[in-house]
Amino acid sequence: MGSFEMPPKMPSLTLLETSCGYLLQELKLIWDEIGQDQFEREKYLLELEQECLDVYRRKVDSANISRARLHQTLADSEAEYTHLLVSLGERSFPCRPEKMAGTLKEQLDSITPALREMQLRKEERVNQFLEVQTQIQKISAEIEGNSDALLMDVTVNENDLSLKKLDEYRSELQRLHREKNKRLQKVEDYLRTIHSLSATMGMDPSKIIVDVHPSLDVSCKQKSKNISDVILSRLDDTVESLKEEKQKRLEKLHKLGKALTNLWCLMDTSSEERRSFSHITDFTSISASEISKPGSLAPDIIHEAEAEVQRLDQLKASKMKELFLKKKAQLEEICKKSHMEIPTQSEMDNIINLINSGEIDHEDLLASMDEQISKAREEASSRKDIMEKVEKWMVSCDEERWLEEYMRDENRYSVSRGAHKNLKRAERARVTVSRIPALVDSLTAKTKSWEEERKKVFLYDEVPLLAMLEEYNLLRQEKEEERKKQREKKKMQGQMVIEQENLFGTSYHRLSNISLNMSISSVAPLARRLSVGTRQYGPNRINTFQGSSQEGKRAQGQRGRLREDKASHISATCSNPSSPQFLH
Repeated sequence: MGSFEMPPKMPSLTLLETSCGYLLQELKLIWDEIGQDQFEREKYLLELEQECLDVYRRKVDSANISRARLHQTLADSEAEYTHLLVSLGERSFPCRPEKMAGTLKEQLDSITPALREMQLRKEERVNQFLEVQTQIQKISAEIEGNSDALLMDVTVNENDLSLKKLDEYRSELQRLHREKNKRLQKVEDYLRTIHSLSATMGMDPSKIIVDVHPSLDVSCKQKSKNISDVILSRLDDTVESLKEEKQKRLEKLHKLGKALTNLWCLMDTSSEERRSFSHITDFTSISASEISKPGSLAPDIIHEAEAEVQRLDQLKASKMKELFLKKKAQLEEICKKSHMEIPTQSEMDNIINLINSGEIDHEDLLASMDEQISKAREEASSRKDIMEKVEKWMVSCDEERWLEEYMRDENRYSVSRGAHKNLKRAERARVTVSRIPALVDSLTAKTKSWEEERKKVFLYDEVPLLAMLEEYNLLRQEKEEERKKQREKKKMQGQMVIEQENLFGTSYHRLSNISLNMSISSVAPLARRLSVGTRQYGPNRINTFQGSSQEGKRAQGQRGRLREDKASHISATCSNPSSPQFLH
């Protein structure tokens, strides 16, 4: 039983060996008493020794397993520690011993505190990553417009828990925060613009905002607003549509304001009546960006303006005839002052009939009348210089007529009252009459220049002015010829009187005076006709020049007959001194 010996250093094994020896001795005593066979004894002892070996083997195997487990645990701790260092981005950890020494348990006890510290750090770092990534996911969902959807569980990559990676996530989070704030600012700007435009146009901003997205309304219980690209695009479209609506309403009020102003001017509306709609006419001079007063472009304002324009249109229709006649009188006055062609009465009657039947556009009619008045004023302005010379010519013709009548007066040199005034006027009239040819030539040149520039005939009371001037020049030439003939006849009569006085004495002097007076009296009607023809270039010129050619022919025939009668009368008187006239 030597295999049962144990080292002496172990008291428990010695005690065991003693106990085993005692038991073996006791077993021998029992076998002796029984008379057990030696073979059986050997066999039984071998079995006993084998059982002891099995027990030792099991204990050794168990100890080997424990040692292997300690080695594995130590290796796992080393590997985990190294993995934690790598994942956390740490190069070393001060709590870990530089060299591992001692038994396995001692080595395991030395690494366990460092490993536990690294695990705590990992847990803390994972929480940091989880918090940052959760915020990133939440803000990203808000930017994408999925804030109402359930957020997915955040998965942290534990293989990379370095501070560098954490800083990257934090930078991304800051960028998303800036993007979110920027979008929130845009949303707020859009909402303020919507509120402002809605207030200006008298609209409900809450309804408009809810139509874009319910989360944007102030009364919405949702904590976060939808700030996605789709919502920003909708807000932008909404603002643009409101601006377009504002511009349309403003343009409509512009037209209504101009219409009101035109109608007021046409119907001479009082300033008191205009004042009640001044808030509408004020819009004609401002832009859409300058209008921000609440309710300025409300539908009620537009309806009010439309109703007033409609009322004034109806009133204008009733007064259109009066307005037309007023403008017609204004046009006629301009034409009359400038002696231009006036629209015929038949044309005016046709227009009045159209007004009464409602078949003509009132605004177009008034615009046409205004255009005609404007053209008439423009043409009157272009005729001003010529008309001034025409008036001067008319005045000169009146002076010429007066001078002719004055020269026919046999008592002009008498000493009656006022004779000296007539003498002074006659001197002035002679100066004026002497300037008529130059005035007529200048007037003719200006008229021709005007006609060439305007490509039309210059009419004076519907008569061509150049024809009037030409007729006047012809009449003036005829008058000059008549004066020359009268002077020649008077000279011949004077010579005949001298000859008769020499033959018959002083009694023939009286006969010559009678014949001379008869000759002058027969010439006087012709002079008066020329003077009247000159004076008739005044207000009643139209009838005078309509038959100017026929009158000219009749006048020539009459002048021819007068000359023949006077010649025959003078010759008969001179050839028959014993006639009654001569004796008388």
